[in-house]
Order: sequence, then C-alpha cells, then structure tokens
Amino acid sequence: MNVIPTELSGLLIIEPKVFGDARGFFFEGYHRDRYRAAGIEAEFVQDNYSRSCRGTLRGLHYQLTQPQGKLVQVTRGAVFDVAVDLRRSSPTFGRSFGLILSEENHRQLYVPPGFGHGFCVTTDSADFVYKCTDFYNPADERTLLWSDPALGIAWPSIEPRILSAKDERGILLSQAEVYP
Repeated sequence: MNVIPTELSGLLIIEPKVFGDARGFFFEGYHRDRYRAAGIEAEFVQDNYSRSCRGTLRGLHYQLTQPQGKLVQVTRGAVFDVAVDLRRSSPTFGRSFGLILSEENHRQLYVPPGFGHGFCVTTDSADFVYKCTDFYNPADERTLLWSDPALGIAWPSIEPRILSAKDERGILLSQAEVYP
C-alpha cells in the first residue's frame, strides 16, 4: 500500500495495492500490522456503513470528549470527502483538506481523532464505509457548519444539496467547542 501524508498532521491518504484480473479485483481493506507500520496505530472498535443519494452532504461531524479516529472509504459511487483540523494546539488548526474517494480509485482516508469530518455524494448514490476508534455517542456529537467561509472548503456544485436538520444547523468554527 502507498501512504500519502497530507499538509494536515496525521491525516493520511492510503492507496491499497489492488490486484485485478478478468474476474474483478481484490485488495486488503485493513491489515493491522501494515497500517501500524504506516503510522496508524489506532484500535478500531466500530464499523459503520451508509448509502446516500446524489447531493447528500453529511457533516461536518466530530465528538468532543470521545473523539473518533476514522478510516473511511467508498465501495460504490464517489464522494468529495473533507476533514477539518480542530486541534487548537495544531499549527494547521481550522484548515480543511478534501479529496475524491471512489469505487474506482479505492483510496482511503485516515482521519485522526481531533478532526471534523464530512462528505458530499457526487454520483447517483454512494456506499460509504468506515472504521472508528471510539464508539458513537450522540450526546457528544458536534456539527460544524459545512458552508462556513472560514473553512475554505470548495464543495462540488451539486444541486439539490440534501442535508439533515442537524447539519443545516451546524455552527461556525469561531463559535465551536474544539479540542485543546
């Protein structure tokens, strides 16, 4: 596998080694020892799976006292995936990073604890799977406003944009509770 560091410390793009032939393809979606050798020493405790239609925007979510690291990927379709550094002590605090994750590129993104995360579906539908380093706690979840100009996210121009009521009410980074 190929691990590509981003400009945000700890945020990693992972390109698994894909083996393909006339039957299709195969790749390891996770191998603890290989990921640890690449610097991802997280213990994953929960797997999640979502399917969303074109234009769905989920996020930007984070948990304040039980921060979750996430290993995310798309198994069908494509999304524009975004992570935001919410670690106040980080030199890249408040900066965002986005990339396309798709069934074609097989890329994964490791989002360490201390980041907000979200995605927008750019194909008719997308299946999104991810591993988490802590259990989901709805009372601990926070939501940044996806369109906060301070984040500088260049979301794809897809209409209609479909958001949950919670995501529509996200707060600005300047008002958000963040990590130390």
